[in-house]
Amino acid sequence: MQVKTIKSLFKSHKESTLFGRYIHGENIESLFEKFIGKFQISQVGKSVNGLPIHTITFGSGDKNILMWSQMHGNESTTTKAVFDMLNVFLEEKNEIKHVLKHCKICIIPMLNPDGAKLYTRLNANKVDLNRDAQELSQPESVVLHSVFEDFKPDFCFNLHGQRTIFSAGSVNKSATISFLAPAQDEDTTVTPTRKIAMEVIGVMNESLQEQIPDQVGVYDDSFNINCVGDSFQALNVPTLLFEAGHFAGDYNRERTREFIFQSLLVSLDYIASNNVDGDNYKSYFKIPQNEKLFFDIIIRNTKEQDIAVQYSERLIEGSIAFVPEIVKISDLSNFFAHRVIDANDYEVFKEDGSVLKVGSEIDFVMINNEKFSLKS
Repeated sequence: MQVKTIKSLFKSHKESTLFGRYIHGENIESLFEKFIGKFQISQVGKSVNGLPIHTITFGSGDKNILMWSQMHGNESTTTKAVFDMLNVFLEEKNEIKHVLKHCKICIIPMLNPDGAKLYTRLNANKVDLNRDAQELSQPESVVLHSVFEDFKPDFCFNLHGQRTIFSAGSVNKSATISFLAPAQDEDTTVTPTRKIAMEVIGVMNESLQEQIPDQVGVYDDSFNINCVGDSFQALNVPTLLFEAGHFAGDYNRERTREFIFQSLLVSLDYIASNNVDGDNYKSYFKIPQNEKLFFDIIIRNTKEQDIAVQYSERLIEGSIAFVPEIVKISDLSNFFAHRVIDANDYEVFKEDGSVLKVGSEIDFVMINNEKFSLKS
């Protein structure tokens, strides 16, 4: 599928009611009505606090693809992209009819509605659902496992979001999108199952390189059987981790949303059109591994040491605020920043003239009697 075609589909099918970072159950449940009669919508369980968890299922093919988003409640970008994609399949455009013919797709658009409502990574019991794959101690984990058992997927798409700290390798390029074909054993063996996942990731990366060259990374594949991706991969189901990261100036993740949308369509098109056997997996290893080399802001060339600022995401009165916090004062010459402030060899102070300290939350700094905003 051509990038030009996919970009056009995004432009005409972007779900206008979903915007920004704070996406929760009430936002998506209001969208279900338009899918009735086209897709199968089922309530498959409830969260700790009794909020409903749904699946959306469509397509008539024999290749089963299971997706789930917002396992971590504050990772909402992929949820937006999922509903953009659903709008395309709702109209059964000619460009994607072969996907509906060859694939059956089941999506849990929001696995952790309690965490989404509170804008937290964890569920209401303060458990990371992505470390609960074996114990299944939480109702949301049981829901996912039950859907997996009932649907019997041939592919799993594990949809997440990542922080702004990641670079795509060791260069000054933010990891806007990251992938992983999780390990399925302690030796991180490149198994036939992983090769299939790697092949699909390689195709998505090739498409993304046309638009965001050198801004795609892969995660470290250390094995943890308690992680859902590793657990499903260990059951010999090809599992792909998607991570929505940072694009320059895009703290609402609206540009990243489009790249996730594109990646979903590219992967589905490839799976529908090919017998994916893992033979073409080697391009996966051309993708650089993520490194933690970015801060949101670095103030360089101060009278003393560099100053790193990171945004803390806070839910305040129904919207997400990005609160600047001083996280490091050191020589940061080996790090990058999404924004650089040049102090021109002057000292840097708080707005009231006091000294900056690690842990300080401040909106402005003073440099040579000039006020600089640290807000996003």
